[in-house]
Amino acid sequence: MDVLDLARWQFGITTVYHFFFVPLTIGLSVLVATMQTIWRRSGDERWLRLTKFFGKLFLINFAMGIATGIVQEFQFGMNWSDYSRFVGDIFGAPLAIEGLLAFFLESTFLGLWIFGWDRLKPGLHLACIWIAAAGTVFSAYFILAANSFMQNPVGYTLNGEKGRAELTDFGAVLTNKVLLATFPHQIIGCFMVAGAFVAGVALWNMMRHPDRDADAFRPAFRMGAVVLLVAGLGTMITGDFQGKVMTEVQPMKMAAAEALYDDAKPAPFSILTVGTLDGSEEVFKLEVPKLLSFLGTGTFDGEVRGIDSLQEEYEQKYGPGDYKPNIPVTYWTFRAMITAGGLAMAAGALMLWATRRGRTPRSRWMLRAAIVLPLLPMAANSFGWIFTEMGRQPWVVFGLMPTASGVSPSTSVGEVATSLATFTLLYGVLAVIEVRLLLRYVQAGLPQLDPPRDPDLGDADAPLAYAY
Repeated sequence: MDVLDLARWQFGITTVYHFFFVPLTIGLSVLVATMQTIWRRSGDERWLRLTKFFGKLFLINFAMGIATGIVQEFQFGMNWSDYSRFVGDIFGAPLAIEGLLAFFLESTFLGLWIFGWDRLKPGLHLACIWIAAAGTVFSAYFILAANSFMQNPVGYTLNGEKGRAELTDFGAVLTNKVLLATFPHQIIGCFMVAGAFVAGVALWNMMRHPDRDADAFRPAFRMGAVVLLVAGLGTMITGDFQGKVMTEVQPMKMAAAEALYDDAKPAPFSILTVGTLDGSEEVFKLEVPKLLSFLGTGTFDGEVRGIDSLQEEYEQKYGPGDYKPNIPVTYWTFRAMITAGGLAMAAGALMLWATRRGRTPRSRWMLRAAIVLPLLPMAANSFGWIFTEMGRQPWVVFGLMPTASGVSPSTSVGEVATSLATFTLLYGVLAVIEVRLLLRYVQAGLPQLDPPRDPDLGDADAPLAYAY
């Protein structure tokens, strides 16, 4: 492998690993805020215990997300200096706002929420978790704004003398059509992850410890399962819209998603294909007629461009070269994303049916399903991102900068290999810590509530509010 291959592997490993924590953090922050709101409005102490229980799991995940996100920035500077220089003027504004505003809201108000139990007024304390949750959503918006520029560059001018793209219209960057399609799809996908996590954890506790807090975990399970199903429908609707925008601005990505080599009108969607590795010759194919035309154009007889004609067009536009992404990766990650999301929804619906009217399932298969459930939408999110990023290749900024031009010219194979091995080992250690912490607190069950504080005690005599 050369420097480019190793740098791409490092980017893929660090990004996918970091992305395990992002959707759960965004979605779970809102669900924890919702649990606390229900407790404030109803006075039902079960929701207070649930708030503290899932709040603790949320904080573990949030901390791990920050740690892995720092590595992301480090490897950008180390391996992709030419790319960073090229897009620095564009990315500076949205990422600065993300750091100064969104991350400020997340970290500051999350800190106030952690230390503010019994010290802040109830309404103010509740507002802290909602503001922190809003900060996670804002953060996603500005990061997606930067990524959407890589998919569909807008609001810029090329400075040939300095060899970089310069920002001319910040509003265009923040209203990029790819961003407006990707943001709702991604945020709703985060709620699928969080809903499945809450439902899986709650059902596991109900089944393993039916005599311990089952009456509290039951409403949490149903809340998580309903969020999973509603969000699943939302991802289908927003994904359909995103597919049409993708076909418009990146037709090669849609063609690669189907391994469609020739223009087709109407175009079928293959559920399963057996053939050569690059998908150019098929042995067996199970397909739905006209479905790809609808996904790409909104009409069942719309034309979808094929890989070969797009390759010819790009050669004329950008010069000689191979403009095809990795076809097997884009083809199968697209289907893996849909399959994992669909299985999560089916499992959530089955579990809701099995727990109707106060029932608690006893089947071992249902217990195993409860363990697997949180992993399915998480896998769907990760496969979706792999498809999005791999489908853009060979461009790091579509139409402007090939990926091979973005790698650091002074970085050696040995340096990238060393950092790749170090980060992979570090991430392995962090994964063990994360899983052990989550399992430990999940198995511990709901926390007991502290007795009411003696109003005659001053703050110096009060127990520490920091319980996490």
